Amino acid sequence: MPDNHRLPMWAGRTAALLGIVLVAFTLRQAVAAISPIIGDIRVDIPISNIDVGLLGTLPPVLFAVSGFMAPRVARGLGIDGGIVLALVLMTAGHLVRSFASSFEVLLVGSIIAFAGTGIGNVLLPSIVRRYFPDRVALLTALYACIVGVSTALPAALAAPISGQFGWRFSLGVWSVTSIIALVPWVVIIAREHRRGLSDFAAIDSPSPSLITRLWRSRVALAITALFSTSTICTYAAFAWLPEILGDIAGSTPTEAGLLLALTGVVSVPGALVAPLLVARLRNVGWLIAAGIASFVLGYLGLLLFPESLTLLWVLFIGGGSILFPISLVLINARTRTHEGTVALSGFAQGVAYALGALGPLLVGLLHDASGGWTVPLLFLVAVAMVACIPAITLARPAFLEDQLAR
Repeated sequence: MPDNHRLPMWAGRTAALLGIVLVAFTLRQAVAAISPIIGDIRVDIPISNIDVGLLGTLPPVLFAVSGFMAPRVARGLGIDGGIVLALVLMTAGHLVRSFASSFEVLLVGSIIAFAGTGIGNVLLPSIVRRYFPDRVALLTALYACIVGVSTALPAALAAPISGQFGWRFSLGVWSVTSIIALVPWVVIIAREHRRGLSDFAAIDSPSPSLITRLWRSRVALAITALFSTSTICTYAAFAWLPEILGDIAGSTPTEAGLLLALTGVVSVPGALVAPLLVARLRNVGWLIAAGIASFVLGYLGLLLFPESLTLLWVLFIGGGSILFPISLVLINARTRTHEGTVALSGFAQGVAYALGALGPLLVGLLHDASGGWTVPLLFLVAVAMVACIPAITLARPAFLEDQLAR
Protein backbone atom coordinates (compact mmCIF):
# COMPACT_ATOMS: atom_id res chain seq x y z
CA MET A 1 0.00 0.00 0.00
CA PRO A 2 1.54 3.35 -0.90
CA ASP A 3 2.52 5.69 1.90
CA ASN A 4 0.00 8.30 0.81
CA HIS A 5 -2.80 5.76 1.43
CA ARG A 6 -1.84 4.91 4.97
CA LEU A 7 -4.56 3.85 7.34
CA PRO A 8 -4.62 4.88 10.98
CA MET A 9 -2.56 2.40 13.00
CA TRP A 10 -5.60 1.10 14.90
CA ALA A 11 -8.07 1.13 11.98
CA GLY A 12 -9.61 -2.33 12.19
CA ARG A 13 -6.19 -3.76 13.09
CA THR A 14 -6.08 -3.58 16.86
CA ALA A 15 -6.09 -7.36 17.35
CA ALA A 16 -3.41 -7.84 14.69
CA LEU A 17 -1.15 -5.18 16.22
CA LEU A 18 -1.55 -6.68 19.68
CA GLY A 19 -0.99 -10.15 18.25
CA ILE A 20 2.26 -9.15 16.50
CA VAL A 21 3.62 -7.51 19.66
CA LEU A 22 2.75 -10.52 21.84
CA VAL A 23 4.16 -13.07 19.39
CA ALA A 24 7.41 -11.11 19.14
CA PHE A 25 7.61 -11.11 22.93
CA THR A 26 7.47 -14.95 22.97
CA LEU A 27 10.07 -15.63 20.29
CA ARG A 28 13.21 -15.91 22.44
CA GLN A 29 11.87 -16.90 25.84
CA ALA A 30 12.47 -20.63 25.38
CA VAL A 31 16.06 -19.92 24.31
CA ALA A 32 16.99 -17.51 27.09
CA ALA A 33 15.14 -19.01 30.06
CA ILE A 34 17.12 -22.21 30.57
CA SER A 35 20.87 -21.46 30.54
CA PRO A 36 20.88 -19.18 33.64
CA ILE A 37 19.37 -21.96 35.80
CA ILE A 38 21.20 -25.04 34.52
CA GLY A 39 22.89 -25.32 37.92
CA ASP A 40 19.51 -25.42 39.68
CA ILE A 41 18.16 -28.03 37.24
CA ARG A 42 21.24 -30.21 37.80
CA VAL A 43 20.27 -30.60 41.45
CA ASP A 44 17.28 -32.71 40.33
CA ILE A 45 18.33 -33.96 36.88
CA PRO A 46 21.81 -35.20 35.89
CA ILE A 47 23.00 -32.99 33.01
CA SER A 48 26.50 -33.34 31.55
CA ASN A 49 28.47 -30.61 29.82
CA ILE A 50 27.76 -32.38 26.53
CA ASP A 51 24.05 -32.18 27.33
CA VAL A 52 24.39 -28.44 27.96
CA GLY A 53 26.16 -28.06 24.61
CA LEU A 54 23.35 -29.97 22.92
CA LEU A 55 20.74 -27.65 24.43
CA GLY A 56 22.76 -24.68 23.18
CA THR A 57 22.95 -26.07 19.65
CA LEU A 58 19.24 -26.90 19.40
CA PRO A 59 17.84 -23.37 18.78
CA PRO A 60 19.55 -22.61 15.46
CA VAL A 61 19.08 -26.22 14.30
CA LEU A 62 15.34 -26.20 15.05
CA PHE A 63 15.00 -22.67 13.63
CA ALA A 64 16.59 -23.95 10.41
CA VAL A 65 14.27 -26.98 10.18
CA SER A 66 11.26 -24.80 10.96
CA GLY A 67 12.37 -22.34 8.30
CA PHE A 68 11.90 -24.99 5.64
CA MET A 69 8.73 -26.42 7.21
CA ALA A 70 6.90 -23.13 7.89
CA PRO A 71 5.84 -22.55 4.24
CA ARG A 72 4.22 -25.99 4.25
CA VAL A 73 2.49 -25.15 7.52
CA ALA A 74 1.18 -21.94 5.95
CA ARG A 75 -0.04 -23.88 2.92
CA GLY A 76 -2.04 -26.21 5.15
CA LEU A 77 -3.28 -23.88 7.88
CA GLY A 78 -2.86 -20.37 6.48
CA ILE A 79 -0.56 -17.79 8.02
CA ASP A 80 -2.86 -17.01 10.94
CA GLY A 81 -3.32 -20.72 11.67
CA GLY A 82 0.45 -21.21 11.45
CA ILE A 83 0.99 -18.54 14.10
CA VAL A 84 -1.55 -20.27 16.35
CA LEU A 85 0.29 -23.59 15.87
CA ALA A 86 3.59 -21.88 16.73
CA LEU A 87 2.16 -20.50 19.97
CA VAL A 88 0.60 -23.85 20.90
CA LEU A 89 3.96 -25.57 20.40
CA MET A 90 5.76 -22.94 22.49
CA THR A 91 3.20 -23.33 25.28
CA ALA A 92 3.49 -27.11 25.23
CA GLY A 93 7.28 -26.94 25.17
CA HIS A 94 7.46 -24.65 28.20
CA LEU A 95 5.13 -26.93 30.15
CA VAL A 96 6.90 -30.17 29.19
CA ARG A 97 10.22 -28.70 30.30
CA SER A 98 8.76 -27.58 33.62
CA PHE A 99 7.54 -31.12 34.40
CA ALA A 100 10.68 -32.88 33.15
CA SER A 101 11.90 -35.79 35.27
CA SER A 102 14.92 -36.58 33.08
CA PHE A 103 17.20 -34.89 30.60
CA GLU A 104 15.44 -36.70 27.75
CA VAL A 105 12.10 -35.11 28.68
CA LEU A 106 13.80 -31.71 29.05
CA LEU A 107 15.25 -32.20 25.57
CA VAL A 108 11.88 -33.11 24.06
CA GLY A 109 10.26 -30.08 25.62
CA SER A 110 13.02 -27.85 24.25
CA ILE A 111 12.62 -29.32 20.75
CA ILE A 112 8.87 -28.62 20.83
CA ALA A 113 9.35 -25.06 22.08
CA PHE A 114 12.12 -24.26 19.59
CA ALA A 115 10.09 -25.70 16.71
CA GLY A 116 7.23 -23.36 17.57
CA THR A 117 9.65 -20.45 17.85
CA GLY A 118 11.10 -21.23 14.43
CA ILE A 119 7.67 -21.27 12.78
CA GLY A 120 6.87 -17.94 14.41
CA ASN A 121 10.18 -16.50 13.19
CA VAL A 122 9.32 -17.31 9.59
CA LEU A 123 5.64 -16.34 9.53
CA LEU A 124 5.81 -13.07 11.44
CA PRO A 125 7.24 -10.99 8.53
CA SER A 126 4.35 -12.10 6.35
CA ILE A 127 1.86 -11.33 9.12
CA VAL A 128 3.25 -7.80 9.19
CA ARG A 129 2.91 -7.54 5.43
CA ARG A 130 -0.71 -8.74 5.47
CA TYR A 131 -2.07 -6.50 8.20
CA PHE A 132 0.25 -3.48 7.92
CA PRO A 133 1.36 -3.19 4.26
CA ASP A 134 1.48 0.59 4.75
CA ARG A 135 3.78 0.39 7.80
CA VAL A 136 6.07 -2.58 7.15
CA ALA A 137 9.25 -0.79 8.27
CA LEU A 138 7.70 0.58 11.46
CA LEU A 139 6.16 -2.74 12.51
CA THR A 140 9.36 -4.64 11.67
CA ALA A 141 11.35 -2.20 13.81
CA LEU A 142 8.83 -2.60 16.63
CA TYR A 143 8.85 -6.38 16.70
CA ALA A 144 12.63 -6.63 16.25
CA CYS A 145 13.05 -4.49 19.38
CA ILE A 146 10.54 -6.62 21.27
CA VAL A 147 12.42 -9.78 20.24
CA GLY A 148 15.46 -8.20 21.90
CA VAL A 149 13.44 -7.67 25.07
CA SER A 150 12.22 -11.26 24.77
CA THR A 151 15.87 -12.35 24.94
CA ALA A 152 16.92 -10.13 27.83
CA LEU A 153 13.95 -10.46 30.18
CA PRO A 154 13.93 -14.27 30.71
CA ALA A 155 17.74 -14.25 31.03
CA ALA A 156 17.49 -11.62 33.78
CA LEU A 157 14.51 -13.11 35.63
CA ALA A 158 15.12 -16.87 35.31
CA ALA A 159 17.56 -17.17 38.23
CA PRO A 160 15.62 -14.94 40.68
CA ILE A 161 12.36 -16.75 39.91
CA SER A 162 14.09 -20.11 40.28
CA GLY A 163 15.59 -19.06 43.61
CA GLN A 164 12.20 -17.98 44.91
CA PHE A 165 9.85 -20.60 43.45
CA GLY A 166 12.05 -23.35 41.97
CA TRP A 167 13.38 -24.06 38.49
CA ARG A 168 10.23 -25.81 37.32
CA PHE A 169 8.15 -22.70 37.91
CA SER A 170 10.90 -20.59 36.32
CA LEU A 171 10.65 -22.62 33.08
CA GLY A 172 6.87 -23.05 33.09
CA VAL A 173 5.89 -19.46 33.81
CA TRP A 174 6.70 -18.42 30.24
CA SER A 175 3.84 -20.59 28.99
CA VAL A 176 1.53 -17.88 30.35
CA THR A 177 2.84 -15.31 27.84
CA SER A 178 2.36 -17.65 24.86
CA ILE A 179 -1.17 -18.47 26.05
CA ILE A 180 -1.96 -14.76 26.29
CA ALA A 181 -0.47 -14.25 22.80
CA LEU A 182 -2.96 -16.82 21.46
CA VAL A 183 -5.98 -14.70 22.37
CA PRO A 184 -5.83 -12.04 19.61
CA TRP A 185 -5.14 -14.68 16.94
CA VAL A 186 -8.09 -16.79 18.00
CA VAL A 187 -10.21 -13.62 17.79
CA ILE A 188 -8.85 -12.83 14.31
CA ILE A 189 -9.45 -16.35 12.98
CA ALA A 190 -12.99 -16.43 14.41
CA ARG A 191 -13.73 -13.03 12.86
CA GLU A 192 -12.40 -14.05 9.45
CA HIS A 193 -14.37 -17.30 9.59
CA ARG A 194 -17.58 -15.37 10.24
CA ARG A 195 -16.77 -13.14 7.26
CA GLY A 196 -16.33 -16.19 5.03
CA LEU A 197 -12.59 -15.73 4.46
CA SER A 198 -11.60 -19.30 5.19
CA ASP A 199 -9.78 -19.57 1.83
CA PHE A 200 -6.82 -17.53 3.17
CA ALA A 201 -4.65 -20.63 3.37
CA ALA A 202 -4.64 -21.04 -0.38
CA ILE A 203 -4.07 -17.35 -0.99
CA ASP A 204 -1.20 -16.91 1.45
CA SER A 205 0.79 -20.10 1.21
CA PRO A 206 3.66 -20.48 -1.28
CA SER A 207 3.46 -23.22 -3.87
CA PRO A 208 6.18 -25.89 -3.88
CA SER A 209 7.29 -24.73 -7.33
CA LEU A 210 7.95 -21.22 -6.03
CA ILE A 211 10.03 -22.51 -3.13
CA THR A 212 12.21 -24.67 -5.38
CA ARG A 213 12.82 -21.77 -7.79
CA LEU A 214 14.19 -19.41 -5.13
CA TRP A 215 17.73 -20.53 -5.95
CA ARG A 216 17.33 -18.73 -9.29
CA SER A 217 16.70 -15.33 -7.73
CA ARG A 218 19.63 -13.00 -6.99
CA VAL A 219 17.44 -11.18 -4.44
CA ALA A 220 16.70 -14.43 -2.57
CA LEU A 221 20.34 -15.50 -2.58
CA ALA A 222 21.57 -12.06 -1.50
CA ILE A 223 19.14 -11.77 1.42
CA THR A 224 19.95 -15.35 2.46
CA ALA A 225 23.70 -14.60 2.40
CA LEU A 226 23.18 -11.41 4.42
CA PHE A 227 21.00 -13.21 6.99
CA SER A 228 23.58 -16.03 7.20
CA THR A 229 26.44 -13.62 7.84
CA SER A 230 24.53 -11.97 10.65
CA THR A 231 23.55 -15.30 12.21
CA ILE A 232 27.04 -16.83 12.12
CA CYS A 233 28.77 -13.76 13.59
CA THR A 234 26.10 -13.27 16.26
CA TYR A 235 25.82 -16.90 17.39
CA ALA A 236 29.61 -17.17 17.48
CA ALA A 237 29.66 -14.19 19.85
CA PHE A 238 26.94 -15.76 22.03
CA ALA A 239 28.93 -18.98 22.29
CA TRP A 240 32.53 -17.82 22.55
CA LEU A 241 32.88 -14.11 23.33
CA PRO A 242 33.17 -14.54 27.15
CA GLU A 243 35.93 -17.13 26.73
CA ILE A 244 37.70 -15.01 24.10
CA LEU A 245 37.61 -11.97 26.39
CA GLY A 246 38.93 -14.02 29.30
CA ASP A 247 41.83 -15.46 27.30
CA ILE A 248 43.05 -12.46 25.30
CA ALA A 249 41.70 -9.42 27.16
CA GLY A 250 42.08 -10.64 30.76
CA SER A 251 38.40 -10.14 31.57
CA THR A 252 36.98 -11.85 34.63
CA PRO A 253 33.95 -14.13 34.11
CA THR A 254 31.67 -11.45 35.54
CA GLU A 255 33.16 -8.76 33.29
CA ALA A 256 32.93 -11.03 30.24
CA GLY A 257 29.29 -11.82 30.99
CA LEU A 258 28.44 -8.14 31.31
CA LEU A 259 30.24 -7.36 28.05
CA LEU A 260 28.28 -10.11 26.29
CA ALA A 261 25.04 -8.66 27.68
CA LEU A 262 26.17 -5.27 26.35
CA THR A 263 26.19 -6.63 22.77
CA GLY A 264 22.47 -7.35 23.20
CA VAL A 265 21.75 -3.91 24.62
CA VAL A 266 23.59 -2.22 21.74
CA SER A 267 21.51 -4.18 19.22
CA VAL A 268 18.20 -2.64 20.38
CA PRO A 269 18.71 0.87 18.88
CA GLY A 270 19.85 -0.72 15.63
CA ALA A 271 16.75 -2.91 15.55
CA LEU A 272 14.60 0.19 15.94
CA VAL A 273 16.37 2.40 13.40
CA ALA A 274 17.51 0.00 10.67
CA PRO A 275 14.08 -0.96 9.24
CA LEU A 276 13.07 2.70 9.08
CA LEU A 277 16.28 3.55 7.22
CA VAL A 278 15.79 0.66 4.77
CA ALA A 279 12.41 2.13 3.86
CA ARG A 280 13.89 5.58 3.24
CA LEU A 281 17.35 5.04 1.73
CA ARG A 282 17.63 4.82 -2.03
CA ASN A 283 20.74 2.66 -1.70
CA VAL A 284 20.47 0.17 1.16
CA GLY A 285 23.95 -1.10 0.35
CA TRP A 286 25.49 1.64 2.47
CA LEU A 287 23.51 0.55 5.51
CA ILE A 288 24.59 -3.06 5.01
CA ALA A 289 28.19 -1.85 4.65
CA ALA A 290 27.92 -0.12 8.03
CA GLY A 291 26.91 -3.40 9.67
CA ILE A 292 29.75 -5.26 7.93
CA ALA A 293 32.27 -2.62 9.03
CA SER A 294 31.02 -2.86 12.61
CA PHE A 295 31.57 -6.63 12.78
CA VAL A 296 34.98 -6.36 11.06
CA LEU A 297 36.21 -3.57 13.35
CA GLY A 298 34.98 -5.44 16.42
CA TYR A 299 36.63 -8.76 15.67
CA LEU A 300 39.80 -7.20 14.23
CA GLY A 301 40.06 -4.92 17.25
CA LEU A 302 39.94 -7.91 19.60
CA LEU A 303 42.67 -9.52 17.52
CA LEU A 304 45.03 -6.50 17.39
CA PHE A 305 44.33 -4.50 20.57
CA PRO A 306 42.34 -6.77 22.88
CA GLU A 307 43.21 -5.21 26.25
CA SER A 308 43.36 -1.47 25.58
CA LEU A 309 39.96 -0.88 23.92
CA THR A 310 37.97 -3.98 24.85
CA LEU A 311 34.73 -2.10 25.47
CA LEU A 312 34.91 -0.38 22.08
CA TRP A 313 35.40 -3.66 20.21
CA VAL A 314 32.46 -5.26 22.03
CA LEU A 315 30.29 -2.27 21.12
CA PHE A 316 31.26 -2.71 17.47
CA ILE A 317 30.36 -6.42 17.58
CA GLY A 318 26.96 -5.57 19.06
CA GLY A 319 26.48 -2.89 16.40
CA GLY A 320 27.07 -5.45 13.65
CA SER A 321 23.82 -7.16 14.62
CA ILE A 322 22.04 -4.37 12.73
CA LEU A 323 22.25 -6.80 9.79
CA PHE A 324 19.52 -8.91 11.43
CA PRO A 325 16.69 -6.32 11.28
CA ILE A 326 17.92 -5.20 7.86
CA SER A 327 17.46 -8.77 6.62
CA LEU A 328 14.00 -9.01 8.16
CA VAL A 329 12.67 -5.85 6.55
CA LEU A 330 14.26 -6.70 3.17
CA ILE A 331 12.24 -9.93 3.10
CA ASN A 332 9.13 -7.75 2.92
CA ALA A 333 10.64 -4.87 0.94
CA ARG A 334 11.87 -7.09 -1.92
CA THR A 335 8.73 -9.20 -2.39
CA ARG A 336 5.41 -8.19 -3.93
CA THR A 337 3.06 -10.89 -2.58
CA HIS A 338 2.25 -12.71 0.66
CA GLU A 339 3.23 -15.92 -1.09
CA GLY A 340 6.65 -14.54 -1.99
CA THR A 341 7.20 -13.20 1.53
CA VAL A 342 6.49 -16.55 3.20
CA ALA A 343 8.63 -18.46 0.70
CA LEU A 344 11.59 -16.08 0.99
CA SER A 345 11.32 -15.86 4.79
CA GLY A 346 11.40 -19.65 5.15
CA PHE A 347 14.21 -20.05 2.63
CA ALA A 348 16.46 -17.30 4.04
CA GLN A 349 15.94 -18.19 7.69
CA GLY A 350 16.22 -21.93 7.09
CA VAL A 351 19.62 -21.59 5.43
CA ALA A 352 20.83 -18.85 7.79
CA TYR A 353 20.04 -20.71 11.01
CA ALA A 354 21.55 -23.93 9.65
CA LEU A 355 24.79 -22.07 9.01
CA GLY A 356 24.40 -20.25 12.32
CA ALA A 357 24.46 -23.60 14.11
CA LEU A 358 27.73 -24.46 12.37
CA GLY A 359 29.38 -21.12 13.17
CA PRO A 360 30.12 -21.71 16.88
CA LEU A 361 31.21 -25.26 16.08
CA LEU A 362 33.70 -24.08 13.45
CA VAL A 363 35.06 -21.39 15.77
CA GLY A 364 35.63 -24.05 18.44
CA LEU A 365 37.33 -26.41 15.99
CA LEU A 366 39.59 -23.65 14.67
CA HIS A 367 40.50 -22.71 18.24
CA ASP A 368 41.40 -26.30 19.11
CA ALA A 369 43.37 -26.79 15.88
CA SER A 370 45.34 -23.53 16.13
CA GLY A 371 45.70 -23.35 19.89
CA GLY A 372 44.62 -19.72 20.05
CA TRP A 373 42.05 -17.16 18.93
CA THR A 374 43.83 -15.58 15.96
CA VAL A 375 42.51 -18.00 13.35
CA PRO A 376 38.91 -18.06 14.71
CA LEU A 377 38.78 -14.25 14.79
CA LEU A 378 40.14 -14.02 11.25
CA PHE A 379 37.48 -16.55 10.21
CA LEU A 380 34.74 -14.30 11.64
CA VAL A 381 36.21 -11.27 9.87
CA ALA A 382 36.14 -13.24 6.59
CA VAL A 383 32.52 -14.29 7.20
CA ALA A 384 31.53 -10.66 7.76
CA MET A 385 33.30 -9.60 4.55
CA VAL A 386 31.23 -12.13 2.56
CA ALA A 387 28.26 -9.81 3.11
CA CYS A 388 29.90 -7.27 0.76
CA ILE A 389 28.48 -9.34 -2.12
CA PRO A 390 24.80 -9.03 -1.05
CA ALA A 391 25.47 -5.37 -0.18
CA ILE A 392 26.29 -4.77 -3.85
CA THR A 393 23.44 -6.94 -5.13
CA LEU A 394 20.80 -5.35 -2.90
CA ALA A 395 21.94 -1.78 -3.53
CA ARG A 396 19.57 -1.62 -6.49
CA PRO A 397 15.86 -2.20 -5.85
CA ALA A 398 14.71 -5.50 -7.33
CA PHE A 399 11.86 -7.87 -6.49
CA LEU A 400 11.78 -11.62 -6.08
CA GLU A 401 8.69 -12.20 -8.21
CA ASP A 402 10.05 -10.08 -11.09
CA GLN A 403 13.28 -12.06 -11.23
CA LEU A 404 11.50 -15.41 -11.13
CA ALA A 405 9.11 -14.29 -13.86
CA ARG A 406 12.05 -13.61 -16.12
